[in-house]
Amino acid sequence: MTTSHLAPYSDPFFTPDPNAVAHSRIADFARWAARHRGAEGIQDPTDYRALHQWSVTDLEGFWAAVWEYFGIDATTPYERVLAEETMPGARWFPGATLNYAHHALRNLQPDAPAITALDETGAGYEITGRELRARVASVAASLRDLGVGQGDRVVGYLPNTPHAVIAFLATASLGAVWSVCGQDYAPKAAADRFAQLEPAVLITADGYLFNGTTHDRRTASLELAAALPTLKATVLVDHVGLAWPEGGDSGLTVPWEDAVTRVEYLTIAPVPFDHPLWVVFSSGTTGLPKGIVHGHGGVLLEHLKMLGLHTDLGTGDRLLWYTTTHWMMWNLVVSTLLTGATTCTYDGSPAPLSRPDVLWELASRHRVTVFGTSPQYLLAMAKLGIEPSAHDLSAIRVVGCTGSALPASAYPWVRDHVGARVQLASTSGGTDIVSGFAGSASTTPVWAGELSAPSLGVALAAYDATGTPVLDRVGELVVTRPMPSMPLYFWNDPGGSRYRDAYFGAYPGVWRHGDWITLTSHGSVIVHGRSDATLNRNGVRLGSADIHDVVERLPEITEALVIGAEEPDGGYWMPLFVVLADGIGLDDSLRDRIRDAIRAGASPRHVPDEILAVPALPHTKTGKKLEVPVKRLLQGAPAEQVLNPAAVDNPDLIAYFARLGAERNKRSAHHT
Repeated sequence: MTTSHLAPYSDPFFTPDPNAVAHSRIADFARWAARHRGAEGIQDPTDYRALHQWSVTDLEGFWAAVWEYFGIDATTPYERVLAEETMPGARWFPGATLNYAHHALRNLQPDAPAITALDETGAGYEITGRELRARVASVAASLRDLGVGQGDRVVGYLPNTPHAVIAFLATASLGAVWSVCGQDYAPKAAADRFAQLEPAVLITADGYLFNGTTHDRRTASLELAAALPTLKATVLVDHVGLAWPEGGDSGLTVPWEDAVTRVEYLTIAPVPFDHPLWVVFSSGTTGLPKGIVHGHGGVLLEHLKMLGLHTDLGTGDRLLWYTTTHWMMWNLVVSTLLTGATTCTYDGSPAPLSRPDVLWELASRHRVTVFGTSPQYLLAMAKLGIEPSAHDLSAIRVVGCTGSALPASAYPWVRDHVGARVQLASTSGGTDIVSGFAGSASTTPVWAGELSAPSLGVALAAYDATGTPVLDRVGELVVTRPMPSMPLYFWNDPGGSRYRDAYFGAYPGVWRHGDWITLTSHGSVIVHGRSDATLNRNGVRLGSADIHDVVERLPEITEALVIGAEEPDGGYWMPLFVVLADGIGLDDSLRDRIRDAIRAGASPRHVPDEILAVPALPHTKTGKKLEVPVKRLLQGAPAEQVLNPAAVDNPDLIAYFARLGAERNKRSAHHT
C-alpha cells in the first residue's frame, strides 16, 4: 500500500515550549513514576518516547502508577493490577471497589464553576462544585425512589446540557447503568438503542437549539417513552421553555425541577472495578446498533490518563469541546470533572448562520484553555474566512481535534488564526475504547498531518498482510496488549461471539481496529482512513483520507468522498464525489485542477475515473463519512440492506446514491 507521506520527514511543525514541558503534569508523572515505581528507561521526564516504552512494556507498573499518582479512592483495595492479560478477557484490578461518580465530584472547588452551560445564542450559566454535588444527590434520591438500583438502566434523550451530566452522575452514584443519545435521533432510532437495555427510567428534554431554531421534541419524547415498555417513570426536563402536556398515556412522569431540587445527602455505592458504567452505541448504519459496555474503573483510569496527563487538565482549566451526547467525546468531556477542571456544555450548531464564530467568542469570554473540535469544523472556518483571533484567545493552549484524519493544511491555519503557541493536538480513537489510540501530549512535538505519538499504555502497531509489524509503511492499526477501557462486553452478546468477531477475528489475541496507519521512525502516527474503504487499483492500495486531504484543500471544494468499487465483470470503478462551495460550478477546468492535485499530492495511480458534483455527502450522526455504505450502494446493493436511515444525518442521500448506483449498473448491463 502506498502513502502520500514520503521520507525524508520534515522538521516538526510545532515544538512545545521547554518551560511549559518541564512544568507539565505528564513530566511530573514521569518523575514520580521513576522515583516511586522504578520506571525503567526514564532518564529525562520530558522524553515522551521513553515514558511510552515503559508504559507498554510494564503494563502493571504503569497502570499502578496512574492509580497511585491520581490517588484513586477505592473502598476495597485491588489484589493485583492485571490478573489475566488474554484479549479479550483481560481482568484489571480484581478485588477493587470504587465509583466513577465519587471521583468526578471529589476534586471540584465548592464555589468555582464545575460546569459552564453555553448555547449558540451566546447565553450561559454556571453550576459550582457545591451546586453540582447537591443536584446529583437530589436526582440520585429521586431515581432511588423510582426503584432504580444497582445494575438498572437509566437512559437520556437529551441535548448537551448540564441536565445530561447531572443525570449521568446520579445514575453512576447508584451503581446503575447510563446511556444517552441526542434529540436529533428520531424516536425509533433512539428506541433501537434504548429498548435493548430495558431501561427503568427515561430522562428527556422538551427540545434543543440548532442554527437559530428551537426544535420541539415533546411529542418525540413521549413516543420514545411509549416504545420502552420497561419504564417505571419518565423525567421531563424543561430546557427550552415548552410546556409539557398534562395527563395522557405516558405513565408516571416526574418534572425535572422536582427531581433536582430536593435537599439530600449524597450516598455513593461502591461497585467492582469492572461494574458497568455506561453503554455507548455503534453508529448502527447496518442493523441494530451494538451496545458497547465500559466499566467504572477502566473509564476512570483511562480518562485520568487522557485528560490529566495527555491534555494536562487540572484545577483552573476550562475545556470546551463541541460534541453531541451520542458521540463518545461527550463521555470524555464529562470526565473533565475527574481532573478538577471546569467542563463546558454547548447546545446548538457549531457555526450558526447568524454568528458562525460563536464558539471562538465563547472560548474567549470564558477563558477556555482547551478547545476541542473536528477537522470539518476547522476546514469550514478557513473556507468561510472566519478570523478566530479577532477574539482574545490567549488562554487557549491546546486545540484538540478528532473524528477523522486532520489534513496537514489545517495546521498553518490554526497557527496563523488562533495562535502561534497553541498546540494542535490531533487524536484518533473510538467509541469502542471511549478514548484515544494516538494523539499528543505537552511533551511531544507536532508534525503537520500527523498524530504526535501513540497514547500512553497503548501498545500500538501497524501490521502488514502477514501480521508482521512494520515501520514507515502503511499497515492495519492493531493493539497488542490490553487497555483498561476496552469493552467489558457487548450488550445482549452472552457468549461474546460478536465482541470477538468485531475486534479479534483477524488476529487472535490482538485488537484490530479497522484503520490504516503508518508508524513513523520519528514516533508519530499517520492515519490514512478505514481499512475497509481502501482504494485498491491494480494492486496498489491507498487510504481514502490521503485523497480527501488533497482535494478538500481546494477552495472550491467543501467536502470530498472517493470510492473504489469492484464491479461484476472484474473492473474497478473509482469515482470522486465533491460538494462544491457556494457559487462554484464543476467544469472541465476544475476537474483538471482536482486531478492535478491528486497526482501531485496523493498518487498518480489513484486519479479518479470520474469526478461528480453532489448536493451533499452522507455521514453518521457523529459526522463520519459513510464510505463503505456508499460503496455498496454504488455496487447495487439494496438500500435497506446497506443502511439504517435513522443512523444517517441526511437520510435522503441514501436514495440519491442508490439511484446513482442503479443508473450506472443499468448502463453497464446495457453495454455488456
